[in-house]
Amino acid sequence: MEKVKVSVIGAGNGGMTAAYHFAKQGHSVCLYDSPQFPKQIEAVQERGGIDALDEAHDVPMILGGRQTDILATCDAETAATFADILVMVAPSFAQEILFEQLLPFLKDGQTLVLMPGNYGGLVLNRIAHEQRPELNIAFADAISIPWACRIHEPGVITIMGIKEFLPMSIYPKSMDTPKRRKLIENVIPIPVEFLDNPIQAGMENINFGGHPLLTTLSMGILENFDGNFNYYRDTCSPATSNACAHMDKERLSVGEAYGFPLRTELEAMNALYDMHYDSVYELNRGSVTHSKIDKAPNSSHHRYITEDVAYLMVPLYELATLAGIKLPVVESCIHIASAYNDEDYFKKGRTLKDMGLDGMSVEEIKELMK
Repeated sequence: MEKVKVSVIGAGNGGMTAAYHFAKQGHSVCLYDSPQFPKQIEAVQERGGIDALDEAHDVPMILGGRQTDILATCDAETAATFADILVMVAPSFAQEILFEQLLPFLKDGQTLVLMPGNYGGLVLNRIAHEQRPELNIAFADAISIPWACRIHEPGVITIMGIKEFLPMSIYPKSMDTPKRRKLIENVIPIPVEFLDNPIQAGMENINFGGHPLLTTLSMGILENFDGNFNYYRDTCSPATSNACAHMDKERLSVGEAYGFPLRTELEAMNALYDMHYDSVYELNRGSVTHSKIDKAPNSSHHRYITEDVAYLMVPLYELATLAGIKLPVVESCIHIASAYNDEDYFKKGRTLKDMGLDGMSVEEIKELMK
């Protein structure tokens, strides 16, 4: 494995884990977060590194240990100029904020991996062209992050599981070169499956399937019990999993309209975690990795609503509307989530305009993705 300089952008659960795992592989790592959110950066500085527990709550974890060779900073110029490749692991609503902090210092030819992408590569590509039209950088939209992970305390993480592979796209298509693919594969700690474009990557995000709908349907018990139970096992029932199956068919219909072959939620989850369940219900009840997650969302302001509804469901709904496709379950979920939080996610979520696709036809979007 070739040693690479990697800047991890965002120091939440996934960002802390990414910095730890990349350093564990022998890469030179810079961990950056905005000066407005210095908690984890300061913890890494004070502890002299990041620790991963071998066990938490009497449950065995994976990849335990300590990594000390990590430069933790809240200086955007340091993070941008340090890297051969940048990996942004942040909520979708923070992608534009973090990118604009980095943009003045980014260098021609760099690669920015978004985990998860959630159509973010299109949005950031638009911003780059508006603010620095001379800059040529590549955006790689991953469908998720490799790890099931949590921050245990400042500077300390737990890693419950890791996926078998990670699908992602590279955009613009002209930047999808063998050299760039090799660079990405060298950094990501699991095999990478390269998809055709960021719209396909957004539609393939596995968080679309269970998170927003199960959270919306279960809000009463989530709030009343303060999320003190296993989310995947206890919110999934035969009826709710049936509703998820109907919603999954809606997602697949949009993929078909745009010519993107998509996995079903069950196929994706079985493949990503090397499982062999016959239904989503059995998977949620039986998955060893997901059974280690002993907490659930405790309010409607959790990212399963604020991110997965606004940045996965809304763009799918907009793409479907453009193609003349009705999505009754998806649309209902967006309406209910909007009512929960007194927000209009149809307007606040990630739109075709945000992605630089407004005014285009389905055929024009398909051509652009080529």
